[in-house]
Amino acid sequence: MTVLRYSLWLLLLALHGCALQPPAQFYQLQDGAPPLPAADQGPALLLGPLQLADYLQRENLVQRQADDSLSLSQEARWAGSLQDDVGQLLLRQLASRLQTSRIALYPDRVGFDNQLQAVLSISRLDSGASQPARLQAQWRLLDGQGQLRGSRLLSLQAEHDGTPRDQVRAQSELLQQLAAELAAAIRALPPSTPPPRPGKRAPAAKAGSGSAPAPLPPVLQAPGRISF
Repeated sequence: MTVLRYSLWLLLLALHGCALQPPAQFYQLQDGAPPLPAADQGPALLLGPLQLADYLQRENLVQRQADDSLSLSQEARWAGSLQDDVGQLLLRQLASRLQTSRIALYPDRVGFDNQLQAVLSISRLDSGASQPARLQAQWRLLDGQGQLRGSRLLSLQAEHDGTPRDQVRAQSELLQQLAAELAAAIRALPPSTPPPRPGKRAPAAKAGSGSAPAPLPPVLQAPGRISF
């Protein structure tokens, strides 16, 4: 009987704790509602591979503390995959800024012949209640033949009011700035020179064509006596 009462007491405490815990809030990155491209004026761009730091592969928002340690928010969570959310935001931003609908997100490249490829690595994207939002990234631009055309390391920062909602807003703005910098780098690239075609060899003369063979060079004799 005592064991039963003790178990019921623990159950009531657990239910009370669940009732006091606030419900989780789910968030998505904000892409800024960029306008759709009016015409295909930009290059055919393949975005990716896109690498997101391992510590960001979480359902909960990562919170950076004043001592630079990290914790997971129990109330704020991502509504889906952060990796996919980042990729879609950058895809829409680049399509609008480059005025092109010829853009694909790696590895979805079936039937897509790209002129440029942007390989992107995001090593940091976080914030905290008292810490600003920070983004650190690196990109490499390759042409259609896989040759490196440009690369850059980037570090950005944005302020917020400390709430999870405003932290997500600040992180979204940093990703939009990243897309703006990447689009500017793509527009600044000089036109790529196509690889030279192999030269054609002159066709050999056919037998009986009537053309006289080229004269042979004279035979040079070594100096000395000439005998008859």
